[in-house]
Formats: sequence, structure tokens, C-alpha cells
Amino acid sequence: MKNYIILLVLLTTTTILSAQQTGRMETDRPDQTESPFLTRKNYLQAEFGFNYERVDGLTQWVHPTALWKYGLNNRFEFRMITEMQTVQLQSGTTIARRRTGVLPIQLGGKVALTEEKGLRPKTSLIAHTSLPRWGATEFQTPKWAPNFRFVMQNTLSEKAAVGYNVGAEWDGFSNNPDWIYTLAPGYNIGKNGYAYMELYGSVRRGSSPQHSIAGGLAYYFTDDTKIDVSGSYGLTEAATDYYLAVGFSFRAPVKKK
Repeated sequence: MKNYIILLVLLTTTTILSAQQTGRMETDRPDQTESPFLTRKNYLQAEFGFNYERVDGLTQWVHPTALWKYGLNNRFEFRMITEMQTVQLQSGTTIARRRTGVLPIQLGGKVALTEEKGLRPKTSLIAHTSLPRWGATEFQTPKWAPNFRFVMQNTLSEKAAVGYNVGAEWDGFSNNPDWIYTLAPGYNIGKNGYAYMELYGSVRRGSSPQHSIAGGLAYYFTDDTKIDVSGSYGLTEAATDYYLAVGFSFRAPVKKK
């Protein structure tokens, strides 16, 4: 794990390219595929989501998940993820157990790597980690839980693009990571709409693979405000059975004295 962290630090400190947003806000919601675009310099961007999902007899609500982003410069954005979650175990019509609390806060950033040129995708690197014993007692982890992913996008036409990610996540309990992938073609609908389909999943040594399909819609009220709806369905037994989500995102300049 230390080798992965060292690699991420080296990439962060040596890159010299820019992927800053211009014009309409780009968000990491609602799909699982993160965007290679950075938040504009001196802008705060917030992306909120409310999720309902079923997995292995458990019902989970996230109320909300919030991704906070701040554009430090043309090459780097600071990121913080905060989540409030309720997990409910139900046997028939009887609720056997319910737990609610704040998940460990994740801190990290996104750094620009390459611009799109021909078949070469626009690429950035995202990395976070949560600290051990942060968050509500019932959701704390005994170890650090880092994650990273390379986020890429190719333009297909004036209205269509395809995004894809590869990376790894640690859960704070095991030293074995989940190796993750996503693939999400998207299409602009009119001036303000957007739709996507997605295939995503993960594999871990010694565990069953998780693969799911998803789709969603988003609508821009302005360049700086956006709403979305999305859902997924698990393709393999180990995957989340399904999830439903709604979200709202905005950005605003931060005035400096």
C-alpha cells in the first residue's frame, strides 16, 4: 500500500498540465465514472446525493453523500467526501437492526495529467484516504482506507463522449484492494440535458466479482446548477442488488480579501 501512496504523490508533484473547467460545470455525479475536469480556480463546488440501495438483505440510505471540491489552481483541486448513512437489516417485516452515523471523512484531490489529443484521452488522477477511527463508532475502520483512480474521457462528437476509470480501493479492514473499473458513454440532450448508460464493477483476490449496469439523467438550470436522477442493477450475485439516487450540484466563486 505504501508503494501506491508514493506513486500518487510523485504523479501529483510532477504533473504540469491543466484540466480546469471552462464554461458549464462538470460534475462527478450521478454516475460512478468520475470526470477528468477540474473545478475552476477559486471556485467551491458541492455535489449532494441521496441514495437508496439493497445488498445482501441489507437496506442502506445515504442522506446525504456530499462531495466538496475547491479549485486551488489550474492543475489541482482539493476534495472532501462526507456521508451520513443508515444501514438496516430486516428479517421479513421485522427490523432486526438499524444503525445510523457519519462515515469516515475522506480527504484528497484531483490532479491533471494529459489533455485529449486524437485517441489519447483527457486524463486526471483522483486520490483520497479516510483515517482510522474517524466517523461514527459503528462505521469506523481500524486501518487507513486509501483509494485512487485514473479518470479518462474521449470526445466522440459534439454531443457524445465516453468516460472510463480504472483504479483501486481499500476498505480499511483488509490489505487486499478492490480493483475497480467503469465505462460510461453519455449524450447531451438539447441545450441543458444529459443522459448516460454505464457498466462498472470491481474484483478482489479471493472474492466474487461485482459487476453492475446503471443509467441516469441530468439537467442544468444554469452553468452552475444541476440536478440528476440515476439507478443501477447488479449483474452478479456479489454486486449491490440495485440503487436509486437523486442529486443536486452547484458551484460558486470564493471571494478572496
